[in-house]
Amino acid sequence: MLIADRSPDAAGASVLDPFYRAAGNEVEVFTAAARRGTPVLLKGPTGCGKTRFVETMAHRLGRELITVAGHEDMTSADLVGRFLLKGGETVWVDGPLTRAVRAGAICYLDEIVEARQDTTVVIHPLADHRRELPLDRLGTILHAAPGFQLVISYNPGYQSILKNLKESTRQRFVAITLDFPGADAETEIVAHEAGIDTATARSLVGLGRAIRNLDGSPLGEVSSTRMLILAGSLVAAGLDLRTAVQSAVVEVLSDDDEVVRALGELVDAVLPRR
Repeated sequence: MLIADRSPDAAGASVLDPFYRAAGNEVEVFTAAARRGTPVLLKGPTGCGKTRFVETMAHRLGRELITVAGHEDMTSADLVGRFLLKGGETVWVDGPLTRAVRAGAICYLDEIVEARQDTTVVIHPLADHRRELPLDRLGTILHAAPGFQLVISYNPGYQSILKNLKESTRQRFVAITLDFPGADAETEIVAHEAGIDTATARSLVGLGRAIRNLDGSPLGEVSSTRMLILAGSLVAAGLDLRTAVQSAVVEVLSDDDEVVRALGELVDAVLPRR
């Protein structure tokens, strides 16, 4: 998990580098993979920092980052490109994946399993030793420029039997698992990102961890670090803590009246009364 900072880190990084608090060896693994152009698969729950991690690594490596959000209607043409009518002429327009291949950029396909499996097959020749992208409609094969790297992410706990990565796709990647940070680190992150004091951030983190640890939880998702930051930002904007939590956490996690009521009782038990 990471926070933005302009102060130098322990390794003497540039003051313009974002600060990243590593939970394990993810920075080293990603850096080594980037040196060889090896594709990376990021696994972890929603809101744990996968996207921010990629943004930080792209910044540190000095690479352009092109991000694509996966969805069920995504086609291969959305990634690769298509012919469009412009000014009375039919012209080819590169898709984001093709732009990244040409520019030697990092292409980040977020929540890739949301796309159809016949769409994700287009990345296979880019994710192995060939490092090439067939442009069938142009009758050519595009070879990846130096610096190109493919990064994909997904949330393993959110997938169904119908939405998972094919083995033929997974085995082309090295995997990095990210998770929510420890309490102290998450408190620092929430305080910094939301612009609130440490005590308030610690209260939010305590609530978030209590929700994550609920036994037999009916929730489809738990309270993410992103969610806690949003609640904190409402506090920074002048809302009282409980109102901010109700709007940014409780009401977001469920539409079921009974579940919302139960979460409200948990908030009452966990948050300090002021």
